[in-house]
Amino acid sequence: MCCSSLWLGAGKSVILSEIIRRTTHNKNNVLFLVHRKELIDQIRNTLQSNDVDMDFVTLGMVQTIVRRLDKMVVPSLIIIDESHHVLANSYKKIIAHFSTALVVGFTATPVRLNGGGLGDINDTLIEKVTAKWLIENNFLSPYKYYAPEIVQTDTLNIKRTGEFDMSGLDDQFNARMVWGDVIRHYQKLAPGEQAILYASSIYQSEKMAASFNAVGISSAHIDGKTPKTLRDDIIKRFREGEIKVLCNLDLIGEGFDVPDCSTVIMLRPTQSLSLYIQQSMRGMRYRPGKTSIIIDHVGNVTRFGLPDMERTWSLTPRKGSNATKAEAPVKICKECFMTVSQTVKRCEHCGAEFKVEVKAVEVDELAELQEIDEASFTLDYREPGDCKNMGELYELAKSRNYKQGWAYHQGKLLGFIK
Repeated sequence: MCCSSLWLGAGKSVILSEIIRRTTHNKNNVLFLVHRKELIDQIRNTLQSNDVDMDFVTLGMVQTIVRRLDKMVVPSLIIIDESHHVLANSYKKIIAHFSTALVVGFTATPVRLNGGGLGDINDTLIEKVTAKWLIENNFLSPYKYYAPEIVQTDTLNIKRTGEFDMSGLDDQFNARMVWGDVIRHYQKLAPGEQAILYASSIYQSEKMAASFNAVGISSAHIDGKTPKTLRDDIIKRFREGEIKVLCNLDLIGEGFDVPDCSTVIMLRPTQSLSLYIQQSMRGMRYRPGKTSIIIDHVGNVTRFGLPDMERTWSLTPRKGSNATKAEAPVKICKECFMTVSQTVKRCEHCGAEFKVEVKAVEVDELAELQEIDEASFTLDYREPGDCKNMGELYELAKSRNYKQGWAYHQGKLLGFIK
């Protein structure tokens, strides 16, 4: 199987539809696999507009196709959209059943959502251009990345899948009054621009839509359970500019046909590099004069680096690490929230100078100095309560490889420090 890496907005649908057009015009059957039913109508429209002979094409969700293998026409070619999902046994079963078919997978991020490689399914990885090249050659828009510090992800639990457990975020958002902060940053950084907001729960998405509407900024919420007629109407009003902020829970992502917008608001923390790139670059479809705005309220950039940083993709997982770590360090301007490379000395957006912050050294003015001799290296105290003064506490800390702050804290508890 071949895995083709094509960046979001870089013409993936055009390329795959041309491959299918040539295959069907040679009277060969094609099986096109998707992982969400919402994508089928969109893909059908793309293929029909490119003169594909649909009599030779089967479109279907992998969950449906795997149950009908014996009733299917044997394909000459299998196309897998968003092939970084090819982890489930369903995909493997389909590929094994049609073992004579050529298989091509398309993805903007050739890495699994959990950071693993794709080498157990794919044997060839085709890469041609980078995101930077696409920006420089007007296939993707340039962007500005802002990261206001609001949500504390270090308090979130990690699920077995490696992703954040979102169940604790609703209380955190309410407690920190994040709704007003999100709106204020949108008004400051992208006023009047059309934005897609990625929430961490349906409750949060609905609340954000209501909060934007409450201050006169037209907004709407959609999720996977929104009735199709209502969802289509909301998308239409967003396309026409009637709706400014479209809030959702992981729906507007891979392959989802949504009108061009300039701004992405991220309220959904993730440990997945693939999901991060898919969502952060959603507003980067090229338009003359356009600059995309990315507002990251959950610190995803500190885990992954900027979305167009050059990355080395491989079909094999990286040893001793995972794909959630940043490819290059970044820092955030305290004046305007712009995210830039760690090596930059002046903010590229507002011109503020990054000053080296010198941290003050903690000095314990009450620490006692003691003469050290050979006997000092044999400690006759095992627990803090055995110590008679701060000097002994510091020695105990040293023997346990603890920081001196531990000794200071114990000294406060024991009354050595007032």
